[in-house]
Amino acid sequence: MKNILKNIISNFHVTDLKKSYRRKIELPITTGIIVSVVGVRRSGKTYLLYETIKKLLDKGISKSNILYINFEDERLHLQQADLDIILQAYVELYPQHQLEACYFFFDEIQNIKGWEKFVRRVFDTISTNVYVTGSNSKLLSSEIGTELRGRTISYTVYPLCFLEFLDFNQIVPNFYETKQKIKLLNCYDIFLNYGGFPEIYNLDPELKIKKLQDYFNSIIYKDLIERYDISNPTILKFFIKKILEQITKPISVNKIHNDIKSMGYKISNNILYEYLDHIKATFSAIIINKFDFSEIKQAKSEKKAYAIDNGILTALDFSFSENKGKLLENMIALELLKHDKELAYYKNIVECDFIIKQKNNYLPIQCSFSLQNDATKKREFKGLISACEFLKVKKGIIVTYDEESIEKINEIEIKIIPAYKFMLEISSL
Repeated sequence: MKNILKNIISNFHVTDLKKSYRRKIELPITTGIIVSVVGVRRSGKTYLLYETIKKLLDKGISKSNILYINFEDERLHLQQADLDIILQAYVELYPQHQLEACYFFFDEIQNIKGWEKFVRRVFDTISTNVYVTGSNSKLLSSEIGTELRGRTISYTVYPLCFLEFLDFNQIVPNFYETKQKIKLLNCYDIFLNYGGFPEIYNLDPELKIKKLQDYFNSIIYKDLIERYDISNPTILKFFIKKILEQITKPISVNKIHNDIKSMGYKISNNILYEYLDHIKATFSAIIINKFDFSEIKQAKSEKKAYAIDNGILTALDFSFSENKGKLLENMIALELLKHDKELAYYKNIVECDFIIKQKNNYLPIQCSFSLQNDATKKREFKGLISACEFLKVKKGIIVTYDEESIEKINEIEIKIIPAYKFMLEISSL
């Protein structure tokens, strides 16, 4: 194993870094604290590490002072007791180097049970320059184990936001120059249907679908079935597909449980709720709560789920390509989260899709692909106005595909805005 590690370490030092791309997240290079990067598989965590390594090289740090290990390398079969071999392999390769001057990059280290103790020891006794990545929210500062609590700063990485997607396609947002706007709107349609996973942005539609299906299967098997030792993967896969079918609606675990029983499977409701926790922890789907002024009540409330990327929805169920309203709502939910907005939904007799918390106030947001139908417009306005009155606010937003206007009802200003404009303005909300 030591020779394999030596080979991995030295190969990294003699191989050019893969081309990375700029994201709105930038990792610090001097913190004196462990930097953890968390997010769904294939969202770009590794490339953020590469970008950070490039910054270190630009500052004159020797590449041989950087120890990078990807724990998903199929040659590695490490357990917690073996982790010290990494340090031994490095020291034997570079006896002239001081470990204290080393920068440690541990990619997908969550695959090793008990990894926290090793990282804690490296941080406490060797070097404070430690970066870790993983596809599980347990690496977040708020959820990390006691060994590392208070010693980490966390960054959550999602697939590309719309502005990053435009940047990848070398398009400058411009609503007034005709050619640029046509290019922007073309990107908007691609983003709505295929999402923002970085590695598929320039693929043909058929290859996009194939790649997205591969991503979904990797998430299911590597991040859920293997990590949590799921004994019945068929039920898990059925469960997560059912949840994704129900996006935009409250999750009914009881109904899914009945569906599973009708198929002849035996499983308890409690196990399904455990699955839901695992799905949330691995970013396999985004779970949001029903709004309540009480944080405790909100945490215990009825949940809604959204897919981690629109492309996953399109790749799994082609009927979503016909239901643009669901794709639009899913896209906006993700875009709000990508911009660090606290998200909940409102439900009384009527519903409002999202409520986000602002500095000292709340902003209700409704999503509707089109308001051309009178019944649809009446329903969407009713839900938004109800949320505004409940929250005692005078402004709300309805995000549409391409309609734009401002209306005033009961002294409440309703801003109707196309999603492509809304997504470019989110950071200012």
